[in-house]
Amino acid sequence: METCHGKMDSLTAVISSQFCVPGNLHLTIVRKPTGFIKGKFKVTDDKGNYVFNVKEKMLSIHGRLLLLDSGSNPIVTFKKKILSTRRRWQVFRGGSSDYVDLIFTTKNSSLVQFKIELDVFLAGNEGNNSWDFKVVGNWDERSCIVYDKDSTPVAQIQKKHTFGGIVLGKDTLNVTVYPQVDYAFIVALIVILYEIKQDTEY
Repeated sequence: METCHGKMDSLTAVISSQFCVPGNLHLTIVRKPTGFIKGKFKVTDDKGNYVFNVKEKMLSIHGRLLLLDSGSNPIVTFKKKILSTRRRWQVFRGGSSDYVDLIFTTKNSSLVQFKIELDVFLAGNEGNNSWDFKVVGNWDERSCIVYDKDSTPVAQIQKKHTFGGIVLGKDTLNVTVYPQVDYAFIVALIVILYEIKQDTEY
């Protein structure tokens, strides 16, 4: 992770500094119903510009996911750890799933959870004894806050209620990413939250 401290802000770049902007960034994330449109998620900015999409990786045994930019270039690959007691996920750079390209891992804070408490560990954090980021909130209400290791909020997630969402079964989120925080990283965490929730429903 790149962390550059200045007088006003610090740069928190987990995936890449190219995804850090000086001011608050407002994103809309739409999770599409299964089979509705090709791709699981669509991410746009506050001007309606297409930012990211999430698709399943072709020919993947364990249903790995890809986060793609607007040009369909792979940003990260998501890999679920099979038979993990705390629903662990690993996130790798680009289209890779090799350990050398590992960026971060996540796991539930405890075996039994009534609300979301997701611990995030950067690749260099050997032993995973203390988290680098944490997501806390109520995922049933789609209301969460992402904190850094100093317990400072770096992003906020809230459900957006729309008529189209009720009729078509879409799930829409409003996401505020705070200044100089890697918004690709925040989107990646949200994808993992959705996948964990989906797993608990089966």
